[in-house]
Amino acid sequence: MFQTDTVQPYIDNYAIPWGINIAFALLILLGGKIVVKLLVALAGKIMHHAKLDDMLTSFVKTILNAVLMLFVAVASLNQLGVDTTSLVALLGAAGLAIGLSLQDSLKNFAAGVMILIFRPFAAGHFVEAAGISGIVESISIFTSTIRSADNKEIIVPNGNIYGGNIINYSARDTRRVDLVFGIGYDDDIKQAKELLAKIITAHQLVLADPEPVIAVAELADSSVNFVVRPWVKTADYWTVLFEITETVKLEFDKAGISIPYPQMDVHLQKTE
Repeated sequence: MFQTDTVQPYIDNYAIPWGINIAFALLILLGGKIVVKLLVALAGKIMHHAKLDDMLTSFVKTILNAVLMLFVAVASLNQLGVDTTSLVALLGAAGLAIGLSLQDSLKNFAAGVMILIFRPFAAGHFVEAAGISGIVESISIFTSTIRSADNKEIIVPNGNIYGGNIINYSARDTRRVDLVFGIGYDDDIKQAKELLAKIITAHQLVLADPEPVIAVAELADSSVNFVVRPWVKTADYWTVLFEITETVKLEFDKAGISIPYPQMDVHLQKTE
C-alpha cells in the first residue's frame, strides 16, 4: 500500500498544478473558440453591411478564423507550460518560406481581393483586359473566367488583369458608335451628308440625346471621309454598327454615291 506521506507530496506538487493548468488550458481553448466565432460572425456582418462580394467575405472569414484559432491554440499550450517561442518562430519561418514560394499566387490573391472590393467589372460585363476581350463569366479569388466572342473559355490570373489597363464596355448605360464613310471627290458632299443624317435619324435604336455627329473629317488620298457618331444603349452597340453600315452602302448605291477604294494613278513616260 502507498504511504500517505509519499502520495500527498506528488498530488500537491504535480497532480493538482497540472490539473489546474489543464483545466485553464481547456477553458482558454473552449472560451477562445467561442470568442473567435463571435468575432468572425461580427466581421462577416461588417463586410456584408459594406456590400462586399460573398466570395470575398467567405474567404476572409475562413482566414480570420484560422489565424485567431492559431492564437488561441498558442495561448492554450502556453498555459500548459509548453515553450511557444520556438513554435511561433517556426510558424513565422514557415510562413515566410511559403510566401516566397507562392509569390505569384499571393499576387493573384491580392489582385482578386482588389477586384472584388473595388469592382472595376462584374460578371456579365464585356471587358478588355490582360490582352483579351470578352464577357466576364465569373470572378474568384485567384482567377477570373472570361468568355470570348467566339465562345472560348479563358481563365486569366487576376494579377495579369489588375496589373494593366481595364476597359469595361458595359460600365455605362450608353456608348458612342464611331463610323467612318468615304465618298468620291466627284460626289455631292451635301447630298451625302443629308443622306447619312436621314439614315441615322430613322434608326429606332439611335438616341436623340446626345445628338449624333455627322461631319467631314478628312480629305484623304482617294476619298472624302465622313465621321458618323450616333449614341446608343450599350446593349444595342453592335446591332446599330452592323445595321447602319449595311444601310449606308445600300442607300449610297441607290443615290449613285460612290464609296471609293484606294487607288494609284501611274503615269508612264516614254523615253527615246
